[in-house]
Amino acid sequence: MIEVESISKAYDKHTVVSDISFEIAVGKTLVLLGTSGSGKTTILKMINRLVDPDAGSIRVEGDDISQIKPEVLRRKMGYVIQQSGLFPHYSVGENIGLVPTLLGWSTDRIEQRVQELVEVVGLPEYYTNRYPHELSGGQQQRVGIARALAVDPPIVLMDEPFGALDPITKQQMIREFASLGMLRKKTVVLVTHDVLEAFTLGDHICLLDQGKIQQFGTPKELLFHPKNDFVRSFFRAQQLRLGLEVTVLKDIVQPDDGRLSTYSLEKSAITFLDSTNVFTVLDKLEEEDASQFVVERTQGEDIVLDRQQLIQWFFEYEQR
Repeated sequence: MIEVESISKAYDKHTVVSDISFEIAVGKTLVLLGTSGSGKTTILKMINRLVDPDAGSIRVEGDDISQIKPEVLRRKMGYVIQQSGLFPHYSVGENIGLVPTLLGWSTDRIEQRVQELVEVVGLPEYYTNRYPHELSGGQQQRVGIARALAVDPPIVLMDEPFGALDPITKQQMIREFASLGMLRKKTVVLVTHDVLEAFTLGDHICLLDQGKIQQFGTPKELLFHPKNDFVRSFFRAQQLRLGLEVTVLKDIVQPDDGRLSTYSLEKSAITFLDSTNVFTVLDKLEEEDASQFVVERTQGEDIVLDRQQLIQWFFEYEQR
């Protein structure tokens, strides 16, 4: 767990972070989202003591980090930055194995870990002998993520990790990152200004403006229950898309719903768990040119729905 209590930071009498407090539970992803200059990166840097707060405290696993040597603290944390930050004169394998090498791991153990991580981030095994300049931007970012996970740290800090990628590669990387099983037991803090990225990856979002928290909560809470005009306006331009991302099938299809479909099941019907978000369902139906699909429900029998019926029910749900 990470506990941030009343931290503030100023540079040349200009306050960049003002009285910030929040907690992040183990295994959860917190996204620091907000306008440029809102203090997102400064907060991230304070968590691993690249910057010390002027006031307040930060605790990691119950320990005040001001009492921990920075190098000891950072061994608990993987760090991923924009542009990957790879060493150009090191091979992919050497970049991934850098921290284990510094910690004195055996050569065999390092090689085994490098191979594991190359597979996890979706790169061919032979890429371990390549150099950063031989990789695309997306491939370099995969290596940066693998390097951050090399010693299996309980905490991963990410500063605009996908910001330099083209839109198509970026969306692919975000989806793949979200599906990484090894991250489900880690505490992740992610800085971004990309709203869709925040809603895809975040269990909770801390929305910042001018160094202050405007709202802290789940993506659904920020979208459907904004606390002030800033929060409301921040998401307005992408309201529909975000709604599709945060609304899952079981939100709009209840076990005792009297409207349930009587459509007959097509042999090739696509099946979705009721925890799937509506955007994913509609995107897959479009890709497959399908109109009907099966919902596997955690409560009640599986049902068959029609795409137009789903869209109608989604808008009804949003109006509640």
